Amino acid sequence: MTDTANQRSIDTEKRLAAEAAAELVEAGMSVGLGTGSTVAYLLPALAHRRLDVCCVATSPATFGTARSLGLDVRPFTGIDHLDVAIDGADQVDPAGWLVKGGGGAQTREKIVAAAATRYVVIVSSNKMVESLAAPVPLELLAFGLDATLRALGDARVTDKPASPDKGVLAGYFGPIGDPGKLAEWLSAMPGVVEHGLFPPAMVSDILIGQGVHVHRRCPGD
Repeated sequence: MTDTANQRSIDTEKRLAAEAAAELVEAGMSVGLGTGSTVAYLLPALAHRRLDVCCVATSPATFGTARSLGLDVRPFTGIDHLDVAIDGADQVDPAGWLVKGGGGAQTREKIVAAAATRYVVIVSSNKMVESLAAPVPLELLAFGLDATLRALGDARVTDKPASPDKGVLAGYFGPIGDPGKLAEWLSAMPGVVEHGLFPPAMVSDILIGQGVHVHRRCPGD
């Protein structure tokens, strides 16, 4: 398959997964909207359904696009719970661990995911991996940045602009090994605002565009 044909296939899978996720949304729901190229297919699919839903967005780009499509998207203030959140992922391993945050919004994405009763991940089949690989996206405080990077060791700042909340975007390039242990270590590191490892217990459904295969997981399992 040529590169162009392969990209078309991946784009089709993204669209199918996004459209399947849009069908899970019901009138009256509060909906968290993720960030990235797969979510770009979700927004028009959800807007096309013309449901009475209230949405929050994980990035200014998603906020602007959703509003331009006629979705009722609001700041995430005065809202303490979401019925469903839908987002993409950079990597998904067989156990259901995710690497997210390639677009720099992992902190907001994790807050939205944690606030949702049902967290739905939409991916093309090329995002399914045998084991997670570096880098793991990081958001760091600017205060004491050099000290934080020294403590992290295998980490470096990216050339991306600041996060939506003005954090410094970086990547951890060391071995991942056990994702749970690495996630715990990163979370405990002073200066790390958030990291891009999302645990399986957070994920309710993974919709894979190739035939829209559905992987369901009960939160807390």
